[in-house]
Amino acid sequence: MFGVHEAVSELVAREAWMRDVVAPLGSRDLPVASVLPGWSIAHVLVHLARNADSHRHRIVAAPTGAIVDQYAGGVAGRAREIENGVRRSARAIVDDVIETSLLLDAAWSTVLREHWSATSRDVSGSLRTLDTLPNRRLQEIEVHVVDLGVGVSHRDWPQRFMDLFLEPMRASMASRLPLGASTPRISLDERDELWWLYGRGKFDGYPQLAGLGVTTDRSHRT
Repeated sequence: MFGVHEAVSELVAREAWMRDVVAPLGSRDLPVASVLPGWSIAHVLVHLARNADSHRHRIVAAPTGAIVDQYAGGVAGRAREIENGVRRSARAIVDDVIETSLLLDAAWSTVLREHWSATSRDVSGSLRTLDTLPNRRLQEIEVHVVDLGVGVSHRDWPQRFMDLFLEPMRASMASRLPLGASTPRISLDERDELWWLYGRGKFDGYPQLAGLGVTTDRSHRT
């Protein structure tokens, strides 16, 4: 069973993989539509960068005992930062993703044993201990790198990611079905199923699920 230090080690490896995917992207790539409706590749990249900052902010706050919010201004503040961020050059956006990822890697190594239980508030309002955040950042990376639509598929997801998130996402399904829709009998393979559960995949006979946030607009992304 993975402990927090093993989770951080795996996350650091996947951060490096993400940086390798992102580094070659340029000015012709970033305006292109991503998998997410209403979001370009640039939007997804800026979200990844600000998400890295949000985790580092929570790490820095942990020794103080203060319960901080993941994003200043909550959902609206996060949306403003993304919209402002996409106005920059492609080089600045890509560099931002890489720099914030590296800074987050370094920040995890500063956490003392007694601080892993520190609590902060995520963008949904849920309180989470610091030791749960490496896997939450892992989820952001695995899902959003696929959302970029640059050649990485949900079928490439590592097995441990599947083991971590398939069952919790199954548990969320009933509350996210369209009004009046019945729970489908699942015959998809596990990676297609999880892609559908994240609200991305469209498969015959499977209703489109509501997003994981309060609404389904682009300010409430996973």
